[in-house]
Amino acid sequence: MAKAVADTDSESNQGGFVLDGSNVTGFSSMHDSGTGGSPSLGNFALFPHVGCDGDIVNGCLYPKRSRKMPYLNDTVEAKPGYFGLSLASGIEVDMTTAQHTSLFRFQFPESDTSSPLIQVDLTDLSDSRQDNGTVSIDSETGRITGNARFEPSFGQGTYVLYFCADFHGAEVRDAGIYSDSRASTEVKDLTIARSINGYPLPGGGFVRFTEASVNSPILARMGVSFISSEKACASAEEEIPDFNFEEVRVAAEDAWREKLSPIQVSTRGTDLEYLITFFSGIYRTMVNPQDYTGENPKWQSEEPYFDSFYCLWDSFRSQLPFLTIVDPQSVTKMIRSLIDVYRHESYLPDCRMSLCKGFTQGGSNADVVLADAYLKGLSDGIDWETGYEAVVKDAEVEPFFWSVEGRGGLDSWKSLGYIPVQDFDYKGSGTMTRSISRTLEYSYNDFTIAQIASGLGKTEGLAKYTERSRNWRNLFKEDQTSYISQNGSATDTGFVGFFQPKYLNQTWGFQDPLECSNIDNNGSTCSLQNSGAETFESSIWEYSYFVPHDQAGLMTLFGGPAEFVRRLDYLHDQNITYIGNEPAFLTVFQYHYAGRPGLSAKRAHAYIPSYFAARPDGLPGNDDSGAMGSFVAMAMMGFFPNPGQDVYLILPPFFEEVAITSRLTGKTARVRNVGFDPTYEAIYIQSATLDGEPYHRNWIEHSFFLNGGELVLTLGRNESAWGTRVEDVPPSLSEYVGFEEFNGTEPGSNATLSGTRVRMLRREAAGMGSVELREYSFD
Repeated sequence: MAKAVADTDSESNQGGFVLDGSNVTGFSSMHDSGTGGSPSLGNFALFPHVGCDGDIVNGCLYPKRSRKMPYLNDTVEAKPGYFGLSLASGIEVDMTTAQHTSLFRFQFPESDTSSPLIQVDLTDLSDSRQDNGTVSIDSETGRITGNARFEPSFGQGTYVLYFCADFHGAEVRDAGIYSDSRASTEVKDLTIARSINGYPLPGGGFVRFTEASVNSPILARMGVSFISSEKACASAEEEIPDFNFEEVRVAAEDAWREKLSPIQVSTRGTDLEYLITFFSGIYRTMVNPQDYTGENPKWQSEEPYFDSFYCLWDSFRSQLPFLTIVDPQSVTKMIRSLIDVYRHESYLPDCRMSLCKGFTQGGSNADVVLADAYLKGLSDGIDWETGYEAVVKDAEVEPFFWSVEGRGGLDSWKSLGYIPVQDFDYKGSGTMTRSISRTLEYSYNDFTIAQIASGLGKTEGLAKYTERSRNWRNLFKEDQTSYISQNGSATDTGFVGFFQPKYLNQTWGFQDPLECSNIDNNGSTCSLQNSGAETFESSIWEYSYFVPHDQAGLMTLFGGPAEFVRRLDYLHDQNITYIGNEPAFLTVFQYHYAGRPGLSAKRAHAYIPSYFAARPDGLPGNDDSGAMGSFVAMAMMGFFPNPGQDVYLILPPFFEEVAITSRLTGKTARVRNVGFDPTYEAIYIQSATLDGEPYHRNWIEHSFFLNGGELVLTLGRNESAWGTRVEDVPPSLSEYVGFEEFNGTEPGSNATLSGTRVRMLRREAAGMGSVELREYSFD
């Protein structure tokens, strides 16, 4: 819960610190990671002063805007469990944390005249404090306690946070409060309003220390709680009783080392930058969601409580599936927490932060999260009957305000089989946009509900939600064209057939398939604004591939595997997609479904390290609570999930060997590259064995990570026939048709091929387990 770091005045300070030459405004304990949008948390920042002008407390600058100060770039040090830098004032600051408590160490420069002062500010990163922030000072001990009410950064409502700050290492000279720019040691309590001008009045408390303290560090212990200041103090006293900085730092580092320990990689021949990128990606997958168990004032429960799900629309794709492999106990608690939110607030969240309901970006993607965990066998303490009840409610009962939970437009969804543009929806309220992306997401949400129904023996639910999962077809317009506009002229992309919006009367609307794409320069509105497009944060071109459960059906509409690949190439080669946004993730690997796994490996190596690297600009977009980190981690580890299904697409790891030890079984899954090439020219799988037996499928199930084993991949510099047959590709709701044998050249490009075999594989929707292989030979 405590995540100490410096806060800056950067426009990109959503997580607090930014290495961009901005100014430090304080040092706070609460942060979320890479969320985008408004800054999150950053409450009750500490700020150190070497001394006050004239040695009077009114000689210090207290408001955030006037006290802020540059930091020295070459002094920044960041590692798991530790952060430090030096300010331009000469003050060196470093910090570490326990679960609910941060420990800050301030080393002041030598001075013969000044008494150092440390203030506590009743504000947060986004200046969202509401009325009645309070602070109280104990003049004998210097303890500062208080609380304030704040707004979440991407949701509705407010939350109250409490703190308890203690100081150690120097004698307290005096203490007091400040309001706006004035301070007093005579007043020990303050309650302050927000103000009327949209910016909270500066206010807080301070402690000043004797002159003798300036040559030794002053430690500040900051406990935080959503329950009370008393609980914040109790947590701080229990977790960091003796202000031993090194002891706390080592414990934090050891905790991180243990979290990262299930994954080991061979370093032979591997560039250090790749290793840093890989493990930094893993690190970032574990920063959010945050374990607030015991800190939820909204209801009493024996269940875990996790917060900072920022947002499931981002994290369902690879972050939570990655954690299911390496930290299944934590994911199990998260699932229990999500189900408990349903029990007490009537719906599963799609986004949640700071005890508040966050905004829904598309479908009810907690359905995918629960299905993914269910299919991969997570069970300890999870009430799956209640979990199923929760996902069914998402599909069947429209909430009053579906911008923060559930789904809107359910009457149309059930009667028409799509979400209409300009829908007539009187049962609930929400932003009437994103009709295409919501239709596609609802289709997949329903498919994942069917998977849970299948496992629980809910035959009626299996049939109903499997059928509804086919609704994506209802917005596919077979004759829709797409043009690229440049310099006043339009060039036909040459592709026909795209999703389009449709009205209540079942007539077609229109959205340029390239609107909201990476090459859209028309200033399109593509987020949650009322004027937003019919796709969310991405184009129809990219959403055309978001049919994760029926790639065979989509492939047929696109004209077969070869056209599926050609269109996918165009999506990437023309920069229509952008890897800095989550809808792009799966498109990197969807070549597997067309029997071209080598092209997925080629794309992964094009994006890493071009867009992901160990440098300040080494992320192409907001990390989104570990979404970007998990993309890197999964791809470099050699697997990518199709979440909500028991499917991991196989590609060569970026290391000679990767070993993942299951925390549930203690068994190790090992992937070994034969012919590993550290220059990454030999990135194509030629053949594979699993536990010594030939393995032809280009995907693998979660049981590999649970039961352990050795997957050996023999690599070469050219695409091979491995994983290219129709029986080698992952399951799909519809039949695969049109596959041709691949012999290292483009299918159809070898004019001498005869006796071509076309194989069609039908996997029944019920359980996705029944396989019927039909093979035809013809000249």
